This record gives sequence, C-alpha cells and structure tokens, in this order.
Amino acid sequence: MSDFILSAPEGANKKKRIVGRGSSSGRGTTAGRGNKGQQSRSGGKVYVGFEGGQMPLYRRIAKRGFSNYPFRKEYEVFNLKELEVRYADGETVNRESLVLKGLLKKVSSLVKVLGDGEITKKVTVDVDKVSASAKEKIEKAGGTVVQAAE
Repeated sequence: MSDFILSAPEGANKKKRIVGRGSSSGRGTTAGRGNKGQQSRSGGKVYVGFEGGQMPLYRRIAKRGFSNYPFRKEYEVFNLKELEVRYADGETVNRESLVLKGLLKKVSSLVKVLGDGEITKKVTVDVDKVSASAKEKIEKAGGTVVQAAE
C-alpha cells in the first residue's frame, strides 16, 4: 500500500504571505506599499498608460491611415500531407468532414488548403481557399477542386 502515498515536491506548497498584521510581524505599518502616494492608498490604482493627468501618449499621437484589423479573416490551414493521411479515395474534403475527422474545431471556421506534401488519392476539395500548388497537385492526382478563389 505504500506505493500510493503521494506527496508534493519540496518547496511546492508555500505559506501565504500575510501583510498588515502589526509591526512585529515584519510586514506591518505600510504593508509592502511603500510610503505615501497614490499607490499606497486604498482604491489608488490607475489604468495602464495613465500619466498623472497629463495627456497620455496614446492620445497625443494622431491616428493615421487605415487598419485592416477589424476586417481581417483568419484561415485554418491544412496541407496536402494531412489530407493524404486522413482521407480515403473518393471522399470530399469540406468543413463538415474536417470537423468529423477531428481536424477542425468549428464548422464556422474558414479553411485554406496548402500544397505541402503529396496527395495520391482522388478527393474532392470544397473549402474557402486552395493555393495554386495544392490545386495543381490535387488535379494531377485525379481529384477536383470545387471552390478555389486563390
């Protein structure tokens, strides 16, 4: 039965440091907050970038130009070598089949197939984007690409 006596390694469980419990505790008086000032007061925290009331840098500098960030599309990427291993001859590669095979988490994800590796099986690829090299290899193997914008 002694095989099942489990214990944490040395130093894994440390005692919580309690502050503000009198001067004799060694962590009394200022309780690790230093002396005076906004940071020493209760509720005295300021947001990141706050400069003491001075106009902060991120508001002083003008916002210029266009950012594509809000319109960015993130693609889940798959290479031909992954499809070669997981798919049989004659199967269709689409979002639903990728989810069923455990390669993709959500059906709503955008999918792109890239041309790394070789494919020997005749598969029908119906995804959002297919690279030119991947399309060439799929068609060379006898497969078809349904939707390939790129």
